[in-house]
Amino acid sequence: MSKTVKELAEELGVSKQTIQYHYQRLPASNRQKDKQGRNVISPYSERLIRDKVAKALSPSNHQKDRQTASNSDKKNDDLIASMKGEIAYLRVDRDKQFAAKDQQIEKLQKLLDQSQQLQLMAEQKLKQLEKPKNESESDSEAKDEQTNAQTSEVFKTAESSPKHPLTFWQRLFGTRNNK
Repeated sequence: MSKTVKELAEELGVSKQTIQYHYQRLPASNRQKDKQGRNVISPYSERLIRDKVAKALSPSNHQKDRQTASNSDKKNDDLIASMKGEIAYLRVDRDKQFAAKDQQIEKLQKLLDQSQQLQLMAEQKLKQLEKPKNESESDSEAKDEQTNAQTSEVFKTAESSPKHPLTFWQRLFGTRNNK
């Protein structure tokens, strides 16, 4: 009865890779495949593999493995403790970095606010400087309109009263001198 690598590994309590390793070391004449292409282990090959696996799992190796396991457990505990300490240190460092970043963000926000306020003040000053120019132009236009209106009144009054003709200066300044 032939067995697969998986079946033999489960039976011996080892990994499939271990069985596969020993299977590959067998002579090519002892290696077989089934119809589906899986490696099949013949009874003779099974005995060879069992012997090799049994030697690897000898009692002296078990004791060494136990000592190595206890040593590795201590090393793992030390490693875990040092990793926890490093994690705590990194968390504190991260918190400090976040606090520094928060302060930088606050400073930058204040600078941005100040910049915006200065920009607004500059725009207002520019408007104030442009405003007198506009007012002086509009004032001169208003004065021109008043002058035109007074002149037209003078002409109307002059036409209506033929007794006293207006002089050149009266017509120009729009005043009437009663003599």
